[in-house]
Amino acid sequence: MTDTTLSRPRASATALPVLGAISVCHLLNDMVQSLLPAIYPILKGGFDLSFAQVGLLTLTYQITASLLQPLIGLFTDRRPLPYSLAAGMGASLLGLVTLAFAPNFAALVAGGMLLGLGSSVFHPEASRIARLASGGAHGLAQSLFQVGGNAGSALGPLLAAYVILPRGQDSLAWFALAALGGMAILTALGRWYERNGQARPVRRGAALHREGLTRGQVGRAVAVLIALILSKYVYLAGITSYYTFYLMERFALPADTAQLCLFVFLAAVATGTVIGGPIGDRIGRKTVIWVSILGILPFTLLLPHVGLTATVVLSAVIGLALASAFPAIIVYAQELMPGRVGMISGLFFGLAFGIGGIGAAGLGVVADHMGIDFVYQACAFLPLLGLLAVFLPNVPPKDGER
Repeated sequence: MTDTTLSRPRASATALPVLGAISVCHLLNDMVQSLLPAIYPILKGGFDLSFAQVGLLTLTYQITASLLQPLIGLFTDRRPLPYSLAAGMGASLLGLVTLAFAPNFAALVAGGMLLGLGSSVFHPEASRIARLASGGAHGLAQSLFQVGGNAGSALGPLLAAYVILPRGQDSLAWFALAALGGMAILTALGRWYERNGQARPVRRGAALHREGLTRGQVGRAVAVLIALILSKYVYLAGITSYYTFYLMERFALPADTAQLCLFVFLAAVATGTVIGGPIGDRIGRKTVIWVSILGILPFTLLLPHVGLTATVVLSAVIGLALASAFPAIIVYAQELMPGRVGMISGLFFGLAFGIGGIGAAGLGVVADHMGIDFVYQACAFLPLLGLLAVFLPNVPPKDGER
């Protein structure tokens, strides 16, 4: 009897409230996290930062998360920590307060590191809870979990435009209340996780990789998924970190209007996340991965050469398609290694942060020397890496999974 079968009776009875709660917490977590890039215009002007320093701040934040997430996931596979979720949100709270009252660039970096720590603790165990509460529809559960995060990310620019930009950097401290609310919900989820017998390690002797696949096949498939994550998140880093600057420079938009355009893109990302998981449940993860990454190539190639309206529309299409890949990638990887759900979740969420951070830092240096337009023209070719999806093995669902 598989672990999925063991957990399904409990999961099916509590799927909606648990999935709803973890999605809300993901919204709060990623809303808090997204405030950092959303206030880059304030920080750049207030601290006289270069684009390279903006990229370094992003790198510090995201590398902190990327290095710790798979390690935390691997540890909690062996020894689950239900209340670590609330502790992670507490680290994000401290990061917000530090950023709100930072007197210099070093303090900004420290605040970014605390936000990264909070994110690194949150994602592996939260993704595990979503899978446990899925009732077998793992793609749908992962989409619902991730859409909370993407909705929170989309709220960041709006909050920056209408709350933080008019009131200044120290108004960030008000959002510590959202983190405090998240801690309360996560404490309750930790109690559910513990009391329903879910907080247990993988049993000794359980398969750590998918039956019917060799270790080599699993390793090669994971390597391909990592390359696809690279193409996806380097491109997203270029939009998330520098889209407002691109619009302000190319189309002479004011900062608040540029933030609204960024919100449109991030809202499309949230929508794509909702679509990707359920479609993967029905037609297969591999198909979704293939189409969502390689399929956007014509749009990315066109984006740097069109006017403002077409730029906004194309960016939304790109965000919608790219985001649909991530739930499929996460569940596909979890199915490759069912005994390492926490490690896989931490690895791929961590890669998303780390690759995005490295990409943001590198693209910032390029933007300082070659200009923002060149960055968007060069990144347009990244979706070509989607061709690697042809090397992914077919992983049919087990009995009881969808």
